[in-house]
Amino acid sequence: MIDLQLRLARRDFTLELALALPAQGVSALFGASGCGKTSALRAIAGLDRAQGRVALGDEVWQDDARGRFVPTHQRAIGYVIQESALFPHLDVQRNLAYGQRRVPAPQRRVALDRAVALLGLDALMARRPGTLSGGERQRVAIARALATSPRLLLMDEPLAALDTARKAELLPYLQDLHAELAIPIVYVSHALAEVARLADHLVLMDAGRATAQGPLTEMLARLDLPLAHDDEAGVVLPARVGALDAPWRLARLDINPQCQLWARDSGLRPGQPVRVRVLARDVSLALAPLQGSSIGNQVQGVIEAIADDSHPAQALVRVRVGDAPLVARLTRRSAQRLGLRPGLGVWSQVKTVALME
Repeated sequence: MIDLQLRLARRDFTLELALALPAQGVSALFGASGCGKTSALRAIAGLDRAQGRVALGDEVWQDDARGRFVPTHQRAIGYVIQESALFPHLDVQRNLAYGQRRVPAPQRRVALDRAVALLGLDALMARRPGTLSGGERQRVAIARALATSPRLLLMDEPLAALDTARKAELLPYLQDLHAELAIPIVYVSHALAEVARLADHLVLMDAGRATAQGPLTEMLARLDLPLAHDDEAGVVLPARVGALDAPWRLARLDINPQCQLWARDSGLRPGQPVRVRVLARDVSLALAPLQGSSIGNQVQGVIEAIADDSHPAQALVRVRVGDAPLVARLTRRSAQRLGLRPGLGVWSQVKTVALME
């Protein structure tokens, strides 16, 4: 567990956080610019002197009640910011070696060659930062952070300075880090698409405080949170590839025995774990399965909750399919015409399933 009890006065707000984050996977701090996400990250790193407590498992980096404060350079953290901050006079190999030299050989938990392989840097080792693209520089910066063998990786909007193409280039590498390294990550972002693709645990922040937190899947399905009213509102669900329909280039994604959805096959293999995103605007509801429809994904579930959407003409409906939540956005007129209510059995028709790839 990552135990955070932090209080830090800022010009526009006071950071006040009490969080117990998982000691594995990616915990995302999400919110609008200026809500305190970066302040929280800097306090965890010890760069800004907050009041309170910071501990990773049994390793306590700050405990004001006991007079303990470990300076930043003695904390086993890797820190990645928006700009790569590489040494321009050193090539990639020497930038990485600089990070590795911070750690005595017996304490090195991440082999440098593994970091290089994970981030696809083999062909870049002799080049200097000025000859690299923005995405390449960020990959080197992440590898340098990993070269310090951190117990915790802090990432402060590492994609914010990149254009759309470079973001798309870097995201798969971040997913590989998430999947293959047992290093917990605290990831700061104000981009919902990034969070949906990478996070396991989500903390919503506003004016220096955590307004809600929990597993990503359940947080995105909560109708009482602002996320549900976003144009890109929807759920993210873990699944496995259950079967392939080779002639039609489709893959069946098994979320649970009651919720199996077909999506395009982009080179998947049976049994492969995947993450799927279903947007609320792509889900419609019916009281019975439809015949003669182009929508092939129709799954039966039970309505859990109904809430008003941000526009008075619309409603949000959460449906539980087995243990998986789906959210549908529809007009209030349709909800009334169908007599929708919590506890009612319905069929969810999913028009599009997005693989987070």
